[in-house]
Order: sequence, then C-alpha cells, then structure tokens
Amino acid sequence: MHLAELDKGSAPAEPPPSGHRRGPRIVYRTARARDAADQAEVFHHAVMQGAAGYYSLAEREAWAMVLPREGCAWAARQALYTTLVADCEGRCVGFLELDIPRGRIETLYVWPSLGRRGIGSTLLVHAERLLLEQGMTRATIESSAMLVDGLVRRGWQRRGDDWVERGGERLYRQRLEKRLLAVET
Repeated sequence: MHLAELDKGSAPAEPPPSGHRRGPRIVYRTARARDAADQAEVFHHAVMQGAAGYYSLAEREAWAMVLPREGCAWAARQALYTTLVADCEGRCVGFLELDIPRGRIETLYVWPSLGRRGIGSTLLVHAERLLLEQGMTRATIESSAMLVDGLVRRGWQRRGDDWVERGGERLYRQRLEKRLLAVET
C-alpha cells in the first residue's frame, strides 16, 4: 500500500449484518498538521491511564513529561517521522511514528478507552507494509510493558530487556524485532 492509498483511508471490509449497530468508522491515513494537538492528548492519556496497570504513577508522570502536551511538539515530530493516524470522525484517536530508514517503530499510542479494538494492530499492519515497500526486511521497536504480549502474538520476537531514564525514573521496556514478509495476493 502506498502512502497515497493510505491517505484515502481504510474502510471496513463488509457492512455489518442488518440490525447490528457499528461503532464510529476509523480511517487510517498519514498525519496532518491539524492532528498534532490530538496526538498530544492521545499520548498523555495513553501513558497516564492506559499504562496504569504496568507502571507506577511516578513512572507514568515522568514518561508523560517527555513531550509537552502541546500540538507544536507533535507537529515537529511529524517532520521527523512518517506518522500514521487512526482518525475517528475527524479526530486522531491513535497514532504510530515510523522511522522508515531505520526500520523502526518509534511510538504507538491509542486512546485508552479504544484499546483492544484492533486500532494499534491496524496501524502496525500499515507500518509493516510501508517498510516492505521501502525494501526493509525487518522492523524493530522498544516496547513498553503494556504492548509486549500483543506484539509477540503478532509475530514479534523478544530481543531483550531495555531500560530508559525519563525524569529521574527508570522505565522498563523490551526490544522486539519482526521479520517482514510480503504476502502474495
């Protein structure tokens, strides 16, 4: 899938059976400058609420302080990384930052109340396709404790423990790697 195709969005494969209610539609696309403020909020809430079962309050506060809760910081990051967003009714509800030349997923965050609905997994699928299109055969990530099990279920391999210092707190994460394979159609 090319970036131009990603910008068109991803529609669900088929409509739900009649009588079943579908939630709001999620469209996957590359980030736009107007997404930056939403990215700041998604990051903050994913860390402070979503990671609550994995990290202490002091650790989460230190982590959340890494980037200002202002859109300008995230807009600047959009210039550094290929940023994919999950858009729900015009608002960014999840995002992934990708360093294509290094084959590295920098960040993956989803609004906490929308977790475990496949948004992060779908962002990963799009990122893996983009890496494949650029000739990459492997992807890497330093994952927070909350994402490790889900990534392993998606075929990522553990490559060792990692610790990062944020605001005087040592945060545990794990290095993972995935071999990328082109799927024949």
